[in-house]
Amino acid sequence: MKKRYGLLVLAATALQLITPAHSATVAALPDHNGRHIEYRRDIRPIFEQKCIACHACYDSPCQLKLSSNEGVIRGASKQPVYDGTRIQDAEPNRLYTDARNEQEWRQRGFFSVTESHHDKTALLMRMLVLGQQQRWGDNERLPEKLDISITRANQCSNMEEFDAFASRHPQTGMPFAVTGLTDGEYQTVADWLTQGAQVPEQRITLSAGLQQAVTQWETWLNRDSPRYQLVARYLYEHWFLAHLYFSDKGDAGLDTFFELVRSRTPGGQPIDIIPTVRPTDDPEGRFYYRLRPRLESRVHKAHIIYPLNNDKMKRLQQLFFDTQWTVNTMPGYGPAQAANPFFTFGAIPALSRYQYLLDNAEYFVRSFIRGPVCRGQIATDVIRDQFWVAFQEPRHDLFVTDASYRTRVRESLTIPGLDSNLLSLGPAWIAHSSARNDYLSHRQQIYSRQYPEGPSLDHLWNGEGHNQDALLTVFRHRDSASVVKGWQGDTPTTMWVMDYPLLERTYYALVANFNVYGSVSHQAQTRLYFDLIRNGAETNLLRFLPPEVRNELLHRWYDNSARIKLFTSYADVDEQTPSRIEVDPRQPLADFGQQVLSALAPVAGPVDNLNRCQPSGCSRADDFRTGDSQQQVIEYQLKRLTGVNATRLPAIQWLPEVTLLRIENGEQRRVYSLLHNRDHSNVAFMLGEDLRLRPENDTLTVLPGVVGSYPNFIFNVRQEALPEFITALITLRQAEDIHVLADRFGIRRTHPKFWFYFHDMHHYLQQTTPLEAGLLDMNRYLNL
Repeated sequence: MKKRYGLLVLAATALQLITPAHSATVAALPDHNGRHIEYRRDIRPIFEQKCIACHACYDSPCQLKLSSNEGVIRGASKQPVYDGTRIQDAEPNRLYTDARNEQEWRQRGFFSVTESHHDKTALLMRMLVLGQQQRWGDNERLPEKLDISITRANQCSNMEEFDAFASRHPQTGMPFAVTGLTDGEYQTVADWLTQGAQVPEQRITLSAGLQQAVTQWETWLNRDSPRYQLVARYLYEHWFLAHLYFSDKGDAGLDTFFELVRSRTPGGQPIDIIPTVRPTDDPEGRFYYRLRPRLESRVHKAHIIYPLNNDKMKRLQQLFFDTQWTVNTMPGYGPAQAANPFFTFGAIPALSRYQYLLDNAEYFVRSFIRGPVCRGQIATDVIRDQFWVAFQEPRHDLFVTDASYRTRVRESLTIPGLDSNLLSLGPAWIAHSSARNDYLSHRQQIYSRQYPEGPSLDHLWNGEGHNQDALLTVFRHRDSASVVKGWQGDTPTTMWVMDYPLLERTYYALVANFNVYGSVSHQAQTRLYFDLIRNGAETNLLRFLPPEVRNELLHRWYDNSARIKLFTSYADVDEQTPSRIEVDPRQPLADFGQQVLSALAPVAGPVDNLNRCQPSGCSRADDFRTGDSQQQVIEYQLKRLTGVNATRLPAIQWLPEVTLLRIENGEQRRVYSLLHNRDHSNVAFMLGEDLRLRPENDTLTVLPGVVGSYPNFIFNVRQEALPEFITALITLRQAEDIHVLADRFGIRRTHPKFWFYFHDMHHYLQQTTPLEAGLLDMNRYLNL
């Protein structure tokens, strides 16, 4: 009680200390201890520890991004980024792109959270005071009535509304619904606001080696001949989302990331960015490709890395310029060019383009569902919760090898969605759906003629024997997803085989041409087209299987209500052309998967004994040859959770999408991800997903490490208590029992050491995958 009273006194004192000030005009004043608060040294670490976990993406509450200095200055907005009902495109509000200073952000409707005015304390301080007044019991469950979802309405108050907001929502102070700031952190922020909340301009000084690399790549990208210009445009449209780094420049190259932008100014001058909505839009005048250092704190959900080095430059030179080809007419910019990259970049050899995508397949598949968009329902509600991806060998991709076929079908590959007019939705979709099905009909015919005996395993890309991007696994976590190398987990319900047209169209539909600020028409057309892409990748897989199993699998994927769509919206599946691959008809996917894993063993990664075992193996702890003896024992115990569905292990259906299991042994700890794979009767429709769930068939994949950017919950278990934890999980018989498990082993949002455990997952990433590590997001952390 005494501590609570002290905090309230501190909050009241802080309110009295704040005086009207403007961060740009008022000089810093010393606090009562005479200590000047410096933003970079004192404030940014607090934001990174307690704030960025929620405020670092497009779905940040109120668009308040605290992951960069400019985001702090920009402030908040009541305008939603995600809006599935708007009939027109919204104005984009991207940091470092759509406004140049605080005044321009104010003109766009953003309001300050650090400025005190009209004798009122800064909005940030008022939210922190409200948060300090709400103290949670140690590791207690939050009240059921408190909405903590990412779509909650209890957020986004401006200064004028705050008193009424706080009265209606007294439990929504900051940090929201989580263990709050320490007394010292709270006082530091209060003093900073008292002193005028100055935020310096964020700059980075490049080392001589990094500057040389930047100049080298900018020069290479801005060469004059039409061939160079067309390739540079192709690379820009595929790199604009990447966090580029110079992997051959030592520690400096691994710590500093860049983004590729179009600037009105050449190298050596300050960048003057051209703020087009999409990378495919017309820059309208002379421009230069520039590498701009990224200034934001590194957050995992948007951190998709791509290396630049001398070997990469040589590889690009080989792919795109060692072959003789010419550009007769430089393509223009506009909807027609953006909608069909097969025309726009048709002068570049198709083999070069496809091989370039394959070289970096994991990056491109990740870009479909990660990046600054952050909330990916458009991409994720059309896919299953776990599936395996392979790619067609370029030598056996007829779009790559047969120029006449390529010319004949490429018009059918135009991508929808660029017309955002609501009235265009119906007619546009009918036209694109029909064109796509015509294309699949042509494709089926030419493949049957070219390969009358059907495909073999040689028709799958083997990564040239060394590239482990050849086999990928996608895990969906409701509105986000993860991509990992190798075929991970037990045999999934479905698999994809992507060829060049599928891979390129997916990228342009979901990444290059997708506008998160777009209208309902744009979002609906994008989602509907991705449904066709998924169907095309599954159809391509069926071509590798014997004809007699294709129809049964197809109907298994499109069960119940999807049967109508199967017969009315999708192209017919070839049930005549044979395959040179024989499989066990009782388990065709499992048999096919095992054959692929054997044939592509050099790039398949380690055997996943934790989630699937050979019939004669995995009966003892020492059969798990994945690491040291402790790891073998742990994984032998965790094996009890895999290889079964929720009918036999009911707890699966009550676990969140991504649960992180931290197993500690003294000063050491190991981390595993428990991934809940929900089963669907089909994923063919935009609405009514919950009606198509079959929870009794749900499964669990257990993988070492941190998978996903949005953990839903963390369990912390001492290694000697792991059998007890697993037994307790296995014996759960009703949904409410998961809360009892959380009482014993869970790290709830109210845990006194919540931030330690949450950020320890980041530290684990830094230790195991330092280049890909980034701060995790807690917007989806549940109230178990």
